[in-house]
Amino acid sequence: MRRRLALPLAAAALALPAVLTAAGPAGAAPADKPQVLSSWTQTSASSYNAWLAARNNQGAWSAYGFDWSTDYCSTSPDNPLGFPFKLSCARHDFGYRNYKAAGTFSANKARLDSALYADLKRVCANYSGATKAACDSTAWTYYHAVDIFGSAPALNGSQPVG
Repeated sequence: MRRRLALPLAAAALALPAVLTAAGPAGAAPADKPQVLSSWTQTSASSYNAWLAARNNQGAWSAYGFDWSTDYCSTSPDNPLGFPFKLSCARHDFGYRNYKAAGTFSANKARLDSALYADLKRVCANYSGATKAACDSTAWTYYHAVDIFGSAPALNGSQPVG
């Protein structure tokens, strides 16, 4: 019983301090917004899991004014060759949009792109053999696309890649 409760309780414990932080003046984001944003955009699985838990409970984070919008994998397939990259792309979009809004995108872009690649590799870890090799190759291609073209206007000129 303890083992089954440990993970949900640990996730709640990570999120609780930020939820309890006072928002300050009306309309102002909590002072720890940069720390929360940073904690949700690291390369680790725990960072991804904390971001996903918050994404699934956005109302609890409304005082922070995060931009949760996403176009998933932009002009690339969200599930290339059947590999479920959609949520990894959504977290990447979250990082790009919120660091751009904070004016600190350039200082964080490389880490955001690395976090995408780490997320994609975790997806690929669920496969084996030739299927895993195909997934890893596709993940590498997606990573290099955002590494090179991320934040540049997409081909249609309307949305940035990333």
